[in-house]
Amino acid sequence: MSALLAVEDLAFGYVDRAVGQAVSFAVAAGEILCLLGPNGGGKTTLFKTVLGLLRPLGGAVKLAGEDVASWSPRRRARAFGYVPQSGAGQFAFTVREMVLMGRSAHRGPFAAPSAADHEAADAALAMLGIAALAERDWLRISGGERQLALIARALAQEPRVLVLDEPTANLDFGNQVRVLDQVRRLAAERLAVLFSTHHPEQAFACADRVAMLHGGRLVRLGTPAAIITPETMRLVYGVEVDIVSVGESRIKICLPRSWR
Repeated sequence: MSALLAVEDLAFGYVDRAVGQAVSFAVAAGEILCLLGPNGGGKTTLFKTVLGLLRPLGGAVKLAGEDVASWSPRRRARAFGYVPQSGAGQFAFTVREMVLMGRSAHRGPFAAPSAADHEAADAALAMLGIAALAERDWLRISGGERQLALIARALAQEPRVLVLDEPTANLDFGNQVRVLDQVRRLAAERLAVLFSTHHPEQAFACADRVAMLHGGRLVRLGTPAAIITPETMRLVYGVEVDIVSVGESRIKICLPRSWR
């Protein structure tokens, strides 16, 4: 499987402070890579660097073999869709208006949304199963519905790579399941998907591979079964766990030994 997104020996952080270094991984179209690691380990900073919101301190981010460092913000927005941990503020937009914002990279800065923009926004809403929310007030829908709408906004950009920073944070169990189900569906549409989480079982549920980030370095990379092990969890999180299989499925649970 050839890589669509390639992160090569990436150093990342800020002008006055390096956060991570020597990070390399690749994601193919149709593949889901899950980024795991403790708080403060550099996951969000890494994502912002991949997206071009922060300049790399070293190394390269490539899309289809092309270094994206010199790309304009508009070209990046056509290639990368981003779903932050929280976003869109407290403004009284409708859900459709919020999703239409994802089309800004496809038109001039002062141009009104075109018929094609509206069609793309409606298609994204339909794909996420939230078309019925289109005219609802953004401030009056649930947290899970907002998260699905933010994913729809990213999809309206028609990206090739979708980056989701803890997409299930602060969601109840049902909405976590709905969001992860949609992530799997989107990968089936040939998007390269990169997402982070604090829940290892989510990697077992939907990821093809796992990248384990610790102290700004990539300490493990491989399939969920190969990477999420008692040894790795002890190294990265400092806790003793057992990895428990759930029936005959691919799903496994990290059970802390202190809870047994």
